[in-house]
Amino acid sequence: MKYPEPTVGAIIFNPDNKILLCKSHKWNNEYVIPGGHIELGEKMEDALKREILEETGLEIYDIELISLKESIFSDTFHEEKHFIFIDYRCKTNSYEVTLNDEAQEYEWVDLNDIENYKLGGFTEPLLMKIRNKDESKDRAEIFYNY
Repeated sequence: MKYPEPTVGAIIFNPDNKILLCKSHKWNNEYVIPGGHIELGEKMEDALKREILEETGLEIYDIELISLKESIFSDTFHEEKHFIFIDYRCKTNSYEVTLNDEAQEYEWVDLNDIENYKLGGFTEPLLMKIRNKDESKDRAEIFYNY
């Protein structure tokens, strides 16, 4: 593709307030949040719901935009791509995850334990922002070059 690819991602909280991390071969076998591409004519939140259902089998709600990121030819992704990442915070009522071929493993993780995981790309600064929300400004944040 010649143009940036808009994608959506989700920090999903289960009823125990743990987040879903997925280990992906596309991100050097590191843990990332689930998500995917927005299709032509698709609203961003509809794309998010579709991608999360396809990749994890989870239905999500209480969707809140939390960050925008740009990644231009990152060496942490398996292909040379230019992405616009649109990330959300949301909830699920389920613990049952059914992965498709986008990820090989998953973990429900407490935000206080994220340092124990090898996190891919922009995932660590994004999760740190969520964990330290009380200390940060309550607005969407833009990260560049991850």
